[in-house]
Amino acid sequence: MTERILITGAAGRIGTALRPLLARPDRVLRLLDLAPLEKGDDGSEIVTASFADPAAMDEACAGVDAVVHLGGLPGETSWEQIAAVNINGTQQVLEAVVRREVPRIVLASSIHAAGFWNRDDVGLNGFLPADTPPRPDTFYGVSKAAIEALGSLYHSRFGIDVSCLRIGAFRPEPLAPADLAVWLSPADCARLLEACLAAAPAAFRVLWGISANSRRWFSLSEGTAIGYRPADDAERFAAGIPGAAEFDPADPVLYRVGGGFCAMPLG
Repeated sequence: MTERILITGAAGRIGTALRPLLARPDRVLRLLDLAPLEKGDDGSEIVTASFADPAAMDEACAGVDAVVHLGGLPGETSWEQIAAVNINGTQQVLEAVVRREVPRIVLASSIHAAGFWNRDDVGLNGFLPADTPPRPDTFYGVSKAAIEALGSLYHSRFGIDVSCLRIGAFRPEPLAPADLAVWLSPADCARLLEACLAAAPAAFRVLWGISANSRRWFSLSEGTAIGYRPADDAERFAAGIPGAAEFDPADPVLYRVGGGFCAMPLG
């Protein structure tokens, strides 16, 4: 039986990297974005539309088995823009999921939803739980915390399976000392998504979107419980990262979850 997955924000940095990693013979990817997307030879269905458009989302959600919602503004900007796109837009996605009776959605949250938690807040096992309550570091972080709250609401009201991924530094390889704790490789991101797409029974869950980094202080046990098996570690790149050898956990950028976001201007 062919599975159909709708991915919003499919032309973005994460969506572009994940497209070949999520493609497989028994799956059709329906890729939605306002930006142009190539049809390609992977059998993907291309939808040029905004996820904030109720009619477009209603049509895009028809006949899909799950939604991976990656769309949104990827960093700090004005409250008006953040609220309109990341919060109100996500609510439109969830409404379409309900109307079309899609049983499962994965929401791209961010570590910045919990940005002001710090290393002194870890548990006895030395790791910060994935379901640590939000402490956003920016308007962007607030929008991700709101997305998590919306996911919780729509799970509780409608029984949808909802996974919120607090994504760290997603890139091909870590570039800075802070990345050594919060890096998420594209391959591990795909592994985490596959675990979320197969998780049962239906639940609401918050998970750290982070690889198996030696310097992490973030719990992966919640992801392990649904089958996430990260295979990558930022440490293998450490020798080539300036400042990695002098890694000081007390440095404010390394001490708080949100790093430099905790000190940047709002809006």
